[in-house]
Amino acid sequence: MRLLFLLFALVASAAHAGGVDRLKAFIAGARTAQADFVQTVSDKNGRITQQASGQMAFARPGKFRWDYNAPYEQVIVGDGAKLWLYDVDLDQVTVKPLGEVIAGTPAALLAGDNAIEKYFSLKNAGESDGLEWLDATPKNRDTTFERIRMGFKGDALVQMELFDQFGQHTTLKLTHFVRNPSIAPSRFKFTPPKGADVIGE
Repeated sequence: MRLLFLLFALVASAAHAGGVDRLKAFIAGARTAQADFVQTVSDKNGRITQQASGQMAFARPGKFRWDYNAPYEQVIVGDGAKLWLYDVDLDQVTVKPLGEVIAGTPAALLAGDNAIEKYFSLKNAGESDGLEWLDATPKNRDTTFERIRMGFKGDALVQMELFDQFGQHTTLKLTHFVRNPSIAPSRFKFTPPKGADVIGE
């Protein structure tokens, strides 16, 4: 099954600070962002089960878009009220209320409102692999994610690691990140293609 959760990684602006301070600086300063991403999913035995790549963009709070280009085409859009998931191969659109979907996920952590510590327990996690790490644990135990790690290099968040209740480990690496670009509002709107099967609305 393809990973359909929303993964967002951005830049924080605090220099010489721990991961928690960097995240808080990001939330205070980054209203929009865009980047390329590579996503790798491993099972509980460490075997790679999924690899995908594409582009992402967001406008806080609650608006985002992920375009998966390879090895399959898929579009995920949050318009501030609803989540739209379009599977190009199946010509199928799934729509859900946004609030029910993103609680306890990286979307809530990075593209949500400023009350992040209401939803996550945050702690600095030291340095490894040349990165400075932050651990975020969802306070809502209903979420699929057990823990989210964010790795900073300098003032940039360049990697995230996600651990779910099924033993899967997802690594997300970002490149060509742009902070606070001008993004057309239409990018965060989605209209189901004519003839597509729409589920949930």
